[in-house]
Amino acid sequence: MFDSALLLTAAFVAGALNAVAGGGSFLTLPALVFTGVPPVAANATGTVALLPGYAAGAWGFREDTAPPPGLSMPLVVLLSLIGGAAGAGLLLITPDVTFRRVVPWLLLAATALFAFGPQLRSRLAGGHPSTAKATVGLLAVAAYGGYFNGGLGILLLALFGLLGQTQLHAMNGLKNWVSALLTAIAVVIYAAGGVVQWPQALLMMVAATAGGYGGARVARRIPPQWLRAGIVVTGLVMAGIFFWRQ
Repeated sequence: MFDSALLLTAAFVAGALNAVAGGGSFLTLPALVFTGVPPVAANATGTVALLPGYAAGAWGFREDTAPPPGLSMPLVVLLSLIGGAAGAGLLLITPDVTFRRVVPWLLLAATALFAFGPQLRSRLAGGHPSTAKATVGLLAVAAYGGYFNGGLGILLLALFGLLGQTQLHAMNGLKNWVSALLTAIAVVIYAAGGVVQWPQALLMMVAATAGGYGGARVARRIPPQWLRAGIVVTGLVMAGIFFWRQ
């Protein structure tokens, strides 16, 4: 009962965080590991749980979504699927011991990306790289998302700014579409690899969806700087706990 309550709470808050500012993986991964799920399976299971939220967000922005300069929407879809599949495949061949050692560093990196996301987007915005560089950039970020997912939204927004996209709604819409696509293909590969803990995934999926809806409803009532500070602190605490457990 305690494990179920912990997973439900983590998924609900994670769904709300993703709807408002991102950072949901900072909660789902540690919660699953703390309840006894091996690290690789925990990462895969948490990704499955958050997929409906990405899909709902993508659908909500369907009228605003537009590809960045240098990329067409079909190419964005193709790169998202290829990158997500590559990252998921890499996760499947990563031993639990290795992934356990890598997790705290990934959490720290994702937390730093989240903390300095606005400055990063500001410094990168305004350029117009070639289609080749845009292709490599999106492919690399999609592969990262298929492997770990934490901090993915910040990376995508920074990339779109680098590519010269300036409309926030278009950027957020595309971020959700890319996240949903790469997560969907990653989930298929995780499932084929047998690393998804389906009872936990389905339980958390319901809570994450409810949290996403609730988070969207209250988003305007919470100061953004409070949310960002809370997510950064959560990421640092979770990384510290993983380092300590090693």
